[in-house]
Amino acid sequence: MGARDSNQTSGSSHSPVEDKQQYGNNYYDPNLAHPGAEYDDDLGARCPSHTSQRRLVSKIDLRVIPVLSLMYLLAFLDRTNIANASVFGLQKDLKLTGTQYNTALTMFFIPYIVFEVPSNIILKRLKPHVWLSACMFLFGLVTICQGLVQNWSGLLATRFFLGLAETGMFPGSFYLIGMWYKRSEAQKRYSFFFGSTSLAGAFGGLLASAIGKMNGMRGYLGWRWIFILEGVLSCLISFALYFMIPDFPEEAKWLKEDERAYIKARLEKDQGRSARERRITPTDVLNCFKDYKFFLGGLMYFGLIVPAYGYAFFAPGIIKTYGYSQIGTQLHSVPPWACSFVFALIVAFFSDQFKHRFLFTLIPIAMAIAGFAILLTVHTRPHLEYAALFLVTMGTYSALPVIVCWFNLNLGGHHRRAVGTAWQVGFGNLGGIIATYAFLAKDAPHYKQGYSICIGFACLSAAACCAYAASVLVQNRNRDKTGTDLGLTEFEKTEKGDMSPDYRYLL
Repeated sequence: MGARDSNQTSGSSHSPVEDKQQYGNNYYDPNLAHPGAEYDDDLGARCPSHTSQRRLVSKIDLRVIPVLSLMYLLAFLDRTNIANASVFGLQKDLKLTGTQYNTALTMFFIPYIVFEVPSNIILKRLKPHVWLSACMFLFGLVTICQGLVQNWSGLLATRFFLGLAETGMFPGSFYLIGMWYKRSEAQKRYSFFFGSTSLAGAFGGLLASAIGKMNGMRGYLGWRWIFILEGVLSCLISFALYFMIPDFPEEAKWLKEDERAYIKARLEKDQGRSARERRITPTDVLNCFKDYKFFLGGLMYFGLIVPAYGYAFFAPGIIKTYGYSQIGTQLHSVPPWACSFVFALIVAFFSDQFKHRFLFTLIPIAMAIAGFAILLTVHTRPHLEYAALFLVTMGTYSALPVIVCWFNLNLGGHHRRAVGTAWQVGFGNLGGIIATYAFLAKDAPHYKQGYSICIGFACLSAAACCAYAASVLVQNRNRDKTGTDLGLTEFEKTEKGDMSPDYRYLL
């Protein structure tokens, strides 16, 4: 279903002069295009040929997706490499006892959750390339410090500041991607970006198996080198990404003005006006939370974050119980992550092909539940248990990007999307705290409590997806019955975002 009523065209009630006055210097006349371009009545703008359109989208793909994917790969790597470090003796060397290791994992999520929404507001004001590259340098620096800690207190402090530095990476990237693509073409891009978490898991295992051989070099144990070298890598790459991270389409200097005009027009047709130029106010934030769908979006993500982080933080420890050596454990952690990346791209391809999200959340979640059910009930067949890890990763990490994409791209306008994306990720990461205490050392090697918790929260996510699907279906039908002629100006519709009577949600 389209985001705008077919009888409405972007800016149809205003002249370019009026729009220029209302939207400021960020307004681009949608009728700008290269010579010979044909006028598209449905889009309300002059459009390049189909070949030129494909080239333009490919140009955006090459500039936006690889850069953000690399950035988040390193962020997720620095966030979860503590699991690889644990296999090489972090807990023993720092003399951690009881649940101290779990508490250190939890410390990351406190600032990570609290500062999600403020971070997206800052990103909108400072520009993405400035804010995201600065955050990347800081989390790389903190990761280096994590490799130098001498006790539990130092580990707690570095985990706290790591969460603070990484708070804007994921919601900021998802928010930015959503402002470049139509909803029908975004899922493949989202899943490729989110797949960087799977690649980080695979790359982390390979890297840790190699770095672990540096044990004792210059007086540092292997687990310390994991943090130091991976932190240095993030710091160095952050300088390059300052010049490579894209800003919003309205500000992209690497596009021609007619290209910006076309991109803006096609996105307005699909999602409504963005209101990029207007700052987010406290009233905007409050109005967002008057929409109950915000809470459903948070629950969808929250439920699946528990198994996602449960696996990310504890997979090496689980695999180690199957009888592998330290190096063997790291190497065996790679294949499930690699398969989850490929499967996520397959799910994304068909989701975009059918322009549908709902079923592509439920099927992968069911796979993850099946994997956890095997792990919960089978304890004497290591090969089957290892195979179940593939179901867990493939299901969890292919459903998560669909959930975030579905909710994010059903939000109209910059302010609702900035707040909504940060809220969903921030609230959802409360599940990360639960995950850190789900798998306790005393429960090894069967981890029945952890697997049971993951099954329960995966079911919660599935239920929230069903409720969200029902809500958008009902609202679309109600708007079809009510009609769009409610006496609202284009500016008022822009302010409402997806709450505008013109807007139609994607199921």
